[in-house]
Amino acid sequence: MDISKPSPAEHNDTVFTTRGLTKVYDMGDVKVHALRGVDLDLYRGEFLVLLGASGSGKSTLLNILGGLDTATEGSVSYCGTDLTHANESALTNYRRHHVGFVFQFYNLIPSLTAEENVAVVTEIADQPMKPADALEIVGLAERLDHFPAQLSGGEQQRVAIARAIAKRPQVLLCDEPTGALDSATGIIVLEALQRVNQELGTTTAIITHNVGIAEMADRVIQLADGRISNIHTNEQKKSPSEIVW
Repeated sequence: MDISKPSPAEHNDTVFTTRGLTKVYDMGDVKVHALRGVDLDLYRGEFLVLLGASGSGKSTLLNILGGLDTATEGSVSYCGTDLTHANESALTNYRRHHVGFVFQFYNLIPSLTAEENVAVVTEIADQPMKPADALEIVGLAERLDHFPAQLSGGEQQRVAIARAIAKRPQVLLCDEPTGALDSATGIIVLEALQRVNQELGTTTAIITHNVGIAEMADRVIQLADGRISNIHTNEQKKSPSEIVW
């Protein structure tokens, strides 16, 4: 199976399809049900926010979509290609070419400049953008030669976003990208994510505990106890600057 080349017959707007997606972690005598039969479709170019309390299954769902984890039962497909039974080599290939990740903590290499941190990814991508171009998209064109210690938390997070998008992924998966930031800095980071979504057409999914962020999404998926409890479509989306933190 070649995940890097989805079937040419699959040229619709559905990027991810999950059916009956279930994840059970075996913790010795205890089995933890992180997901319980999740059915969900994600669409091309969509800006999605996942809400839910800790332990609701948000991160597990995102990790399975990103090929960082596998389901216990059910199915997940990406652009018509089955990920459910993919081996580790195929999942590595999928992550490398199709998915960008942004986490709460920036995971930058301290000894490399902003531009060099982004280049770590572009050197292994097929058709990457130039690191300087990726940094310009997130508003850091003037900070190319700065090391992480010379950057604020928000700037470091934007370098992490530039690193994630520099390989031109179809999907950007973000787990609490503003969780370590104050409101003013968080808004700047959200503006960067919004710009990536709008200008590059990257399907973007964000996990957050901040209910206000949901107001800038196309759709809001709420999870509780491993299940989808509600799906809401925003008829009128707010800009990051309008969000009440």
